Amino acid sequence: MKHYALFAIIFFTAFSFAQNKTIAAGEKLVYSASYNMSGLLTNIAQVKMETSEVKTSKSTLMRLKCTATTYKKWDDFFKIRDLYESYVNPKTLTPYLYKRDISEGGYYKFMQYKYNHKSKLVNSLKRKKRKDGTTWDEKKSVKIKPATRDIVSTLYHIRNLDIHKASPGDQQNFTVLFDNSEKIITLKYLGKETISTKIGKKECYKLALSMTGSGVLKGNNDNLLWLTADANKIPVYARFKIPVGNGELKIESASGLKN
Repeated sequence: MKHYALFAIIFFTAFSFAQNKTIAAGEKLVYSASYNMSGLLTNIAQVKMETSEVKTSKSTLMRLKCTATTYKKWDDFFKIRDLYESYVNPKTLTPYLYKRDISEGGYYKFMQYKYNHKSKLVNSLKRKKRKDGTTWDEKKSVKIKPATRDIVSTLYHIRNLDIHKASPGDQQNFTVLFDNSEKIITLKYLGKETISTKIGKKECYKLALSMTGSGVLKGNNDNLLWLTADANKIPVYARFKIPVGNGELKIESASGLKN
């Protein structure tokens, strides 16, 4: 699956923005991730999305942590140990620090963004591993637009949208910084749909996701996300298509919800 896997997984997660009324520290969402292998969808990994409070010398932040881990029986075939996390203002979900640490089948990459919102700059650190096991660093200063976010804070930000005010066909663009390049993500509201999940039958907002300027997500309306149509708007189901195949994400449990 290469390094497209968790990017596709965790992003499945007329609009208007609001203060954070949806996400609380202590929330924990657990998913099973399946991938199409030889024509069959096979559960290969567990994905967790967790929030926690982090106190610094100057303020209190919220840590948005997303991890993916292959089940042990798949480790010899394709071992995944991925971490994506963003440290944000708990009231606005504005990011201040982002980290991405991925290890997938021998492929390793670390990315870190430190935001300077006043100057609209991100100090970026990229670390990769050579074949001999040694690492090399690349540091950059990246100019960003005022509303540019990382992938994790964007996903949680989407959950604060006033989707109940949207009509089918309405869409919203977001700018996401990924691999030091700004990408345009488009979310399209398709309507409501009730689906059965491990946490019960849920009425959901059904959204389609597409990305311009990137080959990560493939197809038109092939990347779909279902958010509960309630005050928590938790992602309960997702379907994604990436260059090396397609897969699904299904919720297993949800705890610590704000509402």
